[in-house]
Amino acid sequence: MRSLPVPDPGVADHRTPDRFLWWLARGQQATLLGGMLFGIVWMSCQAVLPAVLGRAIDRGVAARDERQLLLWAGVMLAVGLLQAVTGIMRHRFAVTNWLTASYRVVQLTTRQAVRLGGSLPRKVSTGEVIAIGTTDLSHIGNVMDVTARFAGAIVSFLLVSAILLTTSVELGLVVLVGVPLLMLVMGPLLKPLQARSATERQMRSDLSNTGTDIVGGLRVLRGIGGEGVFLERYRRESQATRAAAVEVARLQSVLDALQVFLPGTFVVLVVWLGARSAVAGDITAGELVAFYGYSAFLLIPLRTATEFANKLIRGRVAAGRVCHVLSLDPDVVEPASPAPAPPALSELYDARSGLRVRPGSLVAVVSEQPDDSAHLADRLGLCAAEQDDEVSLGGVPLTSLPHALVRERVVVSDTGAALFAGRLGDRLDEHGRGGVEEAIATASADDVLASLPDGLDTVVTERGRSFSGGQRQRLVLARALACDPEVLVLVEPTSAVDAHTEARIASRLRAHRAGRTTVVTTVSPLLLDAVDEVAFLVDGRVVATGTHEELLASVPAYRSVVVRDVEVSA
Repeated sequence: MRSLPVPDPGVADHRTPDRFLWWLARGQQATLLGGMLFGIVWMSCQAVLPAVLGRAIDRGVAARDERQLLLWAGVMLAVGLLQAVTGIMRHRFAVTNWLTASYRVVQLTTRQAVRLGGSLPRKVSTGEVIAIGTTDLSHIGNVMDVTARFAGAIVSFLLVSAILLTTSVELGLVVLVGVPLLMLVMGPLLKPLQARSATERQMRSDLSNTGTDIVGGLRVLRGIGGEGVFLERYRRESQATRAAAVEVARLQSVLDALQVFLPGTFVVLVVWLGARSAVAGDITAGELVAFYGYSAFLLIPLRTATEFANKLIRGRVAAGRVCHVLSLDPDVVEPASPAPAPPALSELYDARSGLRVRPGSLVAVVSEQPDDSAHLADRLGLCAAEQDDEVSLGGVPLTSLPHALVRERVVVSDTGAALFAGRLGDRLDEHGRGGVEEAIATASADDVLASLPDGLDTVVTERGRSFSGGQRQRLVLARALACDPEVLVLVEPTSAVDAHTEARIASRLRAHRAGRTTVVTTVSPLLLDAVDEVAFLVDGRVVATGTHEELLASVPAYRSVVVRDVEVSA
């Protein structure tokens, strides 16, 4: 029994779809070869059964030889048993090959998503990643699955051709020449099928992305009355995707029909030629029966060959999308020569904005433009699209430190953070450090936990959709607090909660983060009144620092930003 997924999927060759599929095949060559071996034996057993039946008729029935009849009946039983056993093994290997390839694609894509980090949504759509995990891995797995049967089809076809040549040169030549001609007839359909499949695959990805955006912004859309507009947009894209899928299905139906019609016509030709030879006395009655068996059997390798070509086309399209994702590079690369780690509790400084955060302090950042403070938070956590050497920890630029070290010491929790599916306690304590109950209390999420029948054992649905917006935001805040990093950057952590809850969070945050550095981007007076220092940004630069009361009294622009927020909240 093979354990899946494998511990390490390896480093993929993603230069081209064909190279990627070949790399996958080499990575599971043992099970592929095993499947091909059993596939060859399994289909070869089917190929020789008509010959065994013909011998039983000629040497047993026609010759009235009971011993020969029993002998060939025994041979037929042995071949049938061998076919049954090898068929079971071929199927087991085929399923293993499908699962191995699919799991490796998932592992590669997941590892790449982790490597890209915050760069992922800027470089590839959500729908694209979803499509890889729902359809592309299936098409790639199908290529590995059908390989065993395709190998058996090739060998069994050659075996039948050899048997026919020894019986009738004319029939053997018809099979050897006719089958490749049938494949050539269907060949022109394969290229347009690949093009249409690629188009339909991209449209399906875009549609998934649109659906994800609509679901994610449903509350906002309802607030502004825009759900009807986006519903109509989704309908248009859905119909266009449906039309593209119909075009693929139309061409696929022609190919499927030809897979039945052309081999069927070919089988009729072989049977007709065999019957003529039997009437002329060139072949025996048993050989004629065998010809009928060969004719029926030839449908299997012919259809398997066309099935292989069809699945290979779809697999190449899917592999191309996977290769695109694997070829992406993060916005910030690992330093070639990492600098020594700065000492614990070091000063955080951003030269571009002029923000300086003392070790162990609680600092709030207020900006006229919310995007400025959000971009600053991304830079502080090495998550921005364009990262430079201007952000430093203890005088050491973040870009010169190993990314794993930065992620361990500086954590950014923004408004787009989501809860993963799974047990709630595990999702809040991803690093196993404990302190979840204290973090929940600080985030004022006690009522959320109390409302759950199973408490921390409650299973969270995908993206935490079973919780309201305010509940989800507080649980995300609790997760960030439970992580307990040296530097915690919180982006608008209370934007979805009411004033009473916000006041409780503000009063508890300082004590919970005592001795560690915390940066909060907010315009909430309740939070601003609870921090050690407020930095006011204008056009991305710190123009004033001080306490909330000091800035209210001395900086009119700051007062207008904060007062405006109070008026809106009211």
